[in-house]
Amino acid sequence: MQWLDLVTVLAIAQYIWFGVLVGQARGRYGVHAPAVTGHDMFERYYRVQMNTLELLVPLVPSMYLAARYWSPLWAAAAGAIFIAGRFIYLRAYVSDPKTRTLGYALSALPMLGLLVAVIVGVFMAA
Repeated sequence: MQWLDLVTVLAIAQYIWFGVLVGQARGRYGVHAPAVTGHDMFERYYRVQMNTLELLVPLVPSMYLAARYWSPLWAAAAGAIFIAGRFIYLRAYVSDPKTRTLGYALSALPMLGLLVAVIVGVFMAA
């Protein structure tokens, strides 16, 4: 379970780091709080952070639930792929949002796999 805990902390730290990048983009592009629009590059950083949050909410419980029925190491590995996917998503989305597909897929597919693993695990345990 320690690997699962580590991956969870890393995913949360990544989200916090993305928040730091949004704060830096606010200053760089002159978008003052509470505004969340105003400069295209700021909005890209902001969308990366918000999209990460949207996926982080189902990821964390999915990892822990999947670890109840399957190997915690496997669940942690899926979470690690998610984290890598988020970094790829960040780089792609900031440079050209149209190129975000690979990063998004590497984020969403492990999470969906974890959800399927939970459902299968529940029925196998019943």
